[in-house]
Amino acid sequence: MTELAKRYDPKEIEPRIQKFWEDEHVFRYDPDSKKPVYSIDTPPPTLSGYIHMGHVFSYSQAEFVARYQRMKGCNVFYPMGFDDNGLPTERYVEKKYKVNIKDVGREEFVKLCLKETEIGGKNYRNIWTTMGISVDWSLLYSTINKRCQRVSQRSFIEIFRSGRMERRNEPAIWCPLCQTSLAQADVEDSEAKHSFLNTVRFKAADNGQDLLIATSRPELIPSCVGLIVNPDDERYRALVGRKGVTPIFNAEVPIFADRRVDPAFGTGIVMVCTFGDKTDIDWWRDYNLPLKISINPDGTMNACAGRYCGMTLVEARKSIIADLKDAGLLLEQQPITHVMNVHERCGTPVEYYVTSQWFIRILDIKDELLARGEKLRWYPEHMKARYVNWVNGLKWDWCISRQRYFGVPFPVWYCAKCGTAVVADESQLPVDPLVTQPLKPCPKCGSTTFEPEHDVMDTWTTSSVTPLINSNWGEPDSRIDQIYPMSLRPQAHDIIRTWLFYTVIKSHLHTQTLPWQNVMISGHGLDPNGKAMHKSKGNVIEPLPIVAKYSADALRWWAASAKLGEDMAFKEKEVVYGQKFINKLWNASRFVSMHIKGFRPGGSAAPSAKPQLELVDRWILSRLNAVIRESTDSFEAYEYSKAKMAVEQFFWGDFCDNYLEMVKDRLYSKDEARKASRDAALYTLYTVLLDSLKLLGPFTPHVTEEIYQCLFRDTHGAISLHVSEWPQADVSLEDAGALKLGDVAVQVISLLRQYKNAQSMAQNVPLAGVTVETPLDISPIQAVLQDTMKIGKVCYGPVSTPDAESTVNGAAVKLKIEK
Repeated sequence: MTELAKRYDPKEIEPRIQKFWEDEHVFRYDPDSKKPVYSIDTPPPTLSGYIHMGHVFSYSQAEFVARYQRMKGCNVFYPMGFDDNGLPTERYVEKKYKVNIKDVGREEFVKLCLKETEIGGKNYRNIWTTMGISVDWSLLYSTINKRCQRVSQRSFIEIFRSGRMERRNEPAIWCPLCQTSLAQADVEDSEAKHSFLNTVRFKAADNGQDLLIATSRPELIPSCVGLIVNPDDERYRALVGRKGVTPIFNAEVPIFADRRVDPAFGTGIVMVCTFGDKTDIDWWRDYNLPLKISINPDGTMNACAGRYCGMTLVEARKSIIADLKDAGLLLEQQPITHVMNVHERCGTPVEYYVTSQWFIRILDIKDELLARGEKLRWYPEHMKARYVNWVNGLKWDWCISRQRYFGVPFPVWYCAKCGTAVVADESQLPVDPLVTQPLKPCPKCGSTTFEPEHDVMDTWTTSSVTPLINSNWGEPDSRIDQIYPMSLRPQAHDIIRTWLFYTVIKSHLHTQTLPWQNVMISGHGLDPNGKAMHKSKGNVIEPLPIVAKYSADALRWWAASAKLGEDMAFKEKEVVYGQKFINKLWNASRFVSMHIKGFRPGGSAAPSAKPQLELVDRWILSRLNAVIRESTDSFEAYEYSKAKMAVEQFFWGDFCDNYLEMVKDRLYSKDEARKASRDAALYTLYTVLLDSLKLLGPFTPHVTEEIYQCLFRDTHGAISLHVSEWPQADVSLEDAGALKLGDVAVQVISLLRQYKNAQSMAQNVPLAGVTVETPLDISPIQAVLQDTMKIGKVCYGPVSTPDAESTVNGAAVKLKIEK
């Protein structure tokens, strides 16, 4: 046993403990172990930008579970990955270096991306190590490395050969700023401000009748290819089958009927443009309308827009409105607030552009994907509704191609003669079609001349195969039989529609099963005002300064306070409280260590042998059993915050504030006749402190490890607290009677402390006597009350005019106090 320092110094202890874990490979996954495997599909963070308190919040919560499972006896597979390819990294590089790929060239741009991902990876590793995140760093992967590219490309080829991967030239969601196609999940709703519903005068082609159209996007008039009314709208029934004329551009367009038109919105006549939204696309397809594209990929107007060519969308909107006014064709402008779709990465309003893109066909398997979601165990359960609602609301197949540069290449070439798509041979993976050619001629025409695919895969296309990456799927050293389906996917609620959904798709298509057995959905760590942290808002709170000021364990304590799935604002006072608790744990451990030095449970007998326990010993051990059960049940349900609250209240309240005070007289007694009593107290101290360290270990791993190494490793044996056995409730230590009387003793002591405070008396000032009225016989706890509160005489009997009173377990407790 090593003596604990007088004060806990996290600046010295935490780095030393981290090095100990690394040197001893405490968290290393053992592929040869016979223990049950618990595998975690750790979220690979995007390496673009900064790390804030929200990252610490969510990653710590998943890590609590990893430590619990390890102590439960599992062989924990807990990797770390970095999602370092794709648009997020590109956007970050563009902002940081103020460059455009058109200016620096593809090769140089990719070099800058790789440079930043290397920097980001080191920063993240430093943060996670500092926070005590117990991943196995030997399992590290990055989604741009060769192994991950090989898995991603293998996934593409397998789906391509199944017939579910399709190259289609059709309208796709498009970001004009990033100049790339998007998937439905890349789009989010945003409130359009300073918008107007403009009532514009169209004309009937045959008789010049005014046809009033209400639109918030007059800049799409040059792309108008039809007018639609509801067939049940008597106002416009006579228009169906005739033609209208667009203002300014004087283009004749057909008028037809469709029940999707809402007669109550605007004027009841809708213009169909190519394209303003998904409904426009549906009408364009359903009625075989012509294609008139007036918007360039960069969001400027093209020649189809006439004199507005070259203008931005905003400029064109203003100019067209001005011209409509001048021509007397703008009847009304009504300010409106409405929802528009924007690219979640950059906030730019999306457009719909006809391009050739790769799609995974999923709309025809929505029922199968819903069934997968039903079989998955969700924690918390209500988060399943987000998945169900998303799948039910799907309108697009999954577009996986991006017109960008820093991503996993498609293993595809196109035959220069017949246009057939030719995929790479398995032996070529990973392959870059820009620098490599297919191994065989075109299977359709026999040509050996090919054009490479220039697009790259969307970052979700690669991160959706993380369970397969972790499993080394398709590789010679595959471990898919060991860890797949994985035990747990921990992630935040905002990416259910993306990372979780896409991963379910890939596993469904490749392995015909779920990728994991359980999913644990975390909330977000917010700024002190409850707002999401963004560097542009200036409200980012970085974790390292907080760790330096307090400790990693104190910050983890804050993260453990949030209920699963709920957002929580960062409050520094919660970290302060965490540090106070850690100091309480340290000081209590120092006190216990002064007494258990040289003590071995059972003495020369078996370590499990128990001395003759006294009532308060049986009380605290019964309470310990209850806390072990509550903590275990909570962790099994991924309710780490409940486990943390249970052990916190037990250790500080029951153990420190009460039991330690109640046994001090026994501990300090030199009376040989009380040796058995002292041994019982030592056994209890040893047992309660060791099990408390284990229960607290997932939350405060550094301080608990240090205490364990100093006080218990020699007698307990495990190399680290965090691979020692999780506490088990010991039925032989439970005593219902002792539990009731112990609670009465605690309540009486609390009342006496309050009384002394109210009387401005020091707690060590003796009392002449106390009479206690309670339904229980208190004779077994009279001596404890006398010793703890320095009472001359404790009597049991009725109290008519109490000096203090309360209830415990539903029973009244009344005190008459003599000074």
